[in-house]
Amino acid sequence: MGLITATAASYYGDSDNYGNYQFISLADIVNNFVISYVGEDKIISKIKRTDVAFHAKRCIQELSFDTLPSTKGMEIELPPSLAFTLPQDYVNYISLSWVDELGIERIIYPTRVTSNPTAPLQDADGDYTFSGAGDLLTAQESITLGRFKTANNDVVVESEDRLVDGDLFDLYRYGRRYGLTPEYAQTHGSFYIDQTEGVIRFSSNLVGQIITLKYISDGLGTDDEMQVHKFAEEAIYKYIAHAILSTRANTPEYQIARFKKEARAAKRNAKLRLSNVKIAELAQVMRNQSKWIKH
Repeated sequence: MGLITATAASYYGDSDNYGNYQFISLADIVNNFVISYVGEDKIISKIKRTDVAFHAKRCIQELSFDTLPSTKGMEIELPPSLAFTLPQDYVNYISLSWVDELGIERIIYPTRVTSNPTAPLQDADGDYTFSGAGDLLTAQESITLGRFKTANNDVVVESEDRLVDGDLFDLYRYGRRYGLTPEYAQTHGSFYIDQTEGVIRFSSNLVGQIITLKYISDGLGTDDEMQVHKFAEEAIYKYIAHAILSTRANTPEYQIARFKKEARAAKRNAKLRLSNVKIAELAQVMRNQSKWIKH
């Protein structure tokens, strides 16, 4: 019996269905696992469906970080606040870039030399100030952040004759020929992630630019997202089986070790299949044999 039950008209007539055959839903995974692994004379004699669903969700989370194609993208026009609010299902970023007039994404690199520390309010003597309830009062914005937001990141020096030795040292230290620091040797701007506020902050030369964020989601944000590529289906089953057996009492250690090994092998196979390496495309890239491949 074929697995495609929808008609061609219903598939091509609804864009929400495009490409969905390559995925299997979480509900189908739970059902298939119960049918294949649970029952009399099977590896797991009895298990609650809620337990299977819990371990399946945990597996999706684990695979989303480095195996499943669970990447997303979002773009905004950077407002004067120079802040990009992190998406609801954000776990980690892949890349940030701004888009030029031709639609080309220009990579933006992170900076490690600034932050947004908490700034307690102080009186004229430098002592901290407190509210009537005894809570420490803090400024809405730190001086560090304020100076970072208002800094001119595209400094152009008209004449070096007016610079002192210290200025010359700073001039050549970042992004110049002498003492080149590669992470600063670019003019696309910089960013850092303010985990406390839940935003990404950018340098002032990016205001008004179209910023694109590519990030990793854990795959559990909505019901529609809780699906797995069929190349990783076996890895899900092996993970669930190992997770259930390893948390049960009186399970032989050799059985736990066996399923741990099988789960690891299934995950490795899924990662290889989903890596999507095409020999013809790789050969075309390698024709640039006279160029250095850096990363």
